[in-house]
Amino acid sequence: MKQSLAALAEQLGCRLIGNGSVTVTRVSSLKSADSESLVFVDDAKHLDSALTSTAAAVVAGNFAAGAASSKPLLISPQPRLAFARAAKLLHDPGAQGRGIHPTAIVAASAIGSNVDIGPRAVVGEQVKIGDGSTLGAGCVIGDGVEIGANCRIDANVTIYAGTTLGNRVVVQSGAVLGSDGFGYVRDEQTGRYEQSPQIGRLVLEDDVEIGANSTIDRGALDETRIRRGTKIDNLVHIGHNCQIGENVVIAAQTGLSGSVTIEDNVVMGGQVGIGDHARVEAGAMLGGQCGILPKKVLRGNGVVFWGTPARPVREYLKELAFVSRAAKKER
Repeated sequence: MKQSLAALAEQLGCRLIGNGSVTVTRVSSLKSADSESLVFVDDAKHLDSALTSTAAAVVAGNFAAGAASSKPLLISPQPRLAFARAAKLLHDPGAQGRGIHPTAIVAASAIGSNVDIGPRAVVGEQVKIGDGSTLGAGCVIGDGVEIGANCRIDANVTIYAGTTLGNRVVVQSGAVLGSDGFGYVRDEQTGRYEQSPQIGRLVLEDDVEIGANSTIDRGALDETRIRRGTKIDNLVHIGHNCQIGENVVIAAQTGLSGSVTIEDNVVMGGQVGIGDHARVEAGAMLGGQCGILPKKVLRGNGVVFWGTPARPVREYLKELAFVSRAAKKER
């Protein structure tokens, strides 16, 4: 989508230096840039490379405000963030405007305006889909699901009955939302397991993003909730009754057992494992492959944790050094 730099600057809140009538159609890396590209630099040492590139314009930090350049500049205190927002403004969704594909099966539901439903998608009874949302090919949307405005549900996503999605939610291909939780009761007489009730619901608030092939279970009796702005990577599992706070980031292959609470602004690396009923308090940062035992509470705003059981990284590294010295003495 072609945009003038003047229009972009206004929408991004950037300071424009240079010719605002110059237009761009895409964002690019410095290596792949062409005469219609917008590039960015967030370090002064890369500014010269950007200014001599073939790009039409550069998003840069305040350090570039005094640079001598014939190339237009968009100056932002957060150039990487401005560049990410520009990418969304320039992105052509392509699918918008196709409407409901003739092979889609759509039951009696409330469909908003400018909604796209792809080939062989199935939409159940009493589903609500907000304006501007898209459903990819092969999606299955259960009865009573609510999908807000401007959501993007990619191909082959399954959303179980009763799940609620807020506005601007993104769900990538193959994700499963609202499935049964892993809850069983053992019959002490026979040794067999029977499923405990899994009749709660799943709620995803505004601006949540779910990666490909991730799974989120609905609540057992109440609800699983993913709060506003949280971003979940591919291949993540979140068990029933989990409560995830706002602006949480969870990297790939992480697994949360049932009834885990993750407070606001927590960051998790890949392959983190968390036992049932554990709590991670606001602002904690968990390194890759951290392990948190059931019912434990991890607290420390801005503290980096590592290891199993997870502890502050300084403590963990001291323990590793001690073990290493002890091992050398034994040789």
